Amino acid sequence: MAHSKSAKKRIGQNEQRRARNRRRKSQVKETVRQYERALASGQADQAADQLRNVYRSLDRVAAKGTIHKKTASRRKSRLAKRLTAKAG
Repeated sequence: MAHSKSAKKRIGQNEQRRARNRRRKSQVKETVRQYERALASGQADQAADQLRNVYRSLDRVAAKGTIHKKTASRRKSRLAKRLTAKAG
């Protein structure tokens, strides 16, 4: 257990950051789910719109430091590959 005032403050800051990061990650997961639903339903134009939303979400989360920028890039690449495979 933390004894100093600064250690107690650090615990609180870590909890806030952890909650913020979890919120951001769950928001990304939800946008990916929406994209996958559109992809599964066979609506390529709607899936492309959802993919743009996923890109925006991943870029924003990566810019904030919640996930690494190369992780975001890898996920974007894999999701785009699935769209082109489905369309082609």
